[in-house]
Amino acid sequence: MNDIADMAIRVNDFMSGMFAAIGIRLIDFKLEFGRVWDGDYARVILADEISPDGCRLWDIKSNEKLDKDRFRQDLGGEEAYQEVARRLGLLRDDEETAVLDFDSHRKKRGR
Repeated sequence: MNDIADMAIRVNDFMSGMFAAIGIRLIDFKLEFGRVWDGDYARVILADEISPDGCRLWDIKSNEKLDKDRFRQDLGGEEAYQEVARRLGLLRDDEETAVLDFDSHRKKRGR
């Protein structure tokens, strides 16, 4: 349980800071852990994706929801996910779908 708590705190710190930097408040999120065996030793691993489907994300200024609740309440969930992708730099203003090309993204940022 200590490994799970330590990983959850690290993920929370990272994601809270990342989203705050782009004007989004991370309200909560869901993590799924698994266990892999290395001989007689079991390691705890983060076993699922982290995406807007498992998070509650609100705009810092307006408290507008930018998460799965938009789908549930028929408030245009697709647009909210696109806004999150735009703020993260994964989608340009003139695009409607994100194509993740990490090599070109790194080149743009000089990495």
